Amino acid sequence: MLRWMCGYTRKDRMRNEYIRKKVGVAPIEDKFRESRLRWFGHRRAIEAPIRKIELLDFAHVQRRRGRPKKT
Repeated sequence: MLRWMCGYTRKDRMRNEYIRKKVGVAPIEDKFRESRLRWFGHRRAIEAPIRKIELLDFAHVQRRRGRPKKT
């Protein structure tokens, strides 16, 4: 939707981060965190398992392209 609003196509090879910054939309990590907080409620103990998962950093993890390997 943001690409369409800006007039870019996939062929233009513009990164999603650039388009989000240009439009002024928050980063996707913040949106995920916001939806998780809405789902689980904001009253949780600090020791709760979901709080530990919320603080994990997945920036270094990269997924392979294409269909997952059959196991």
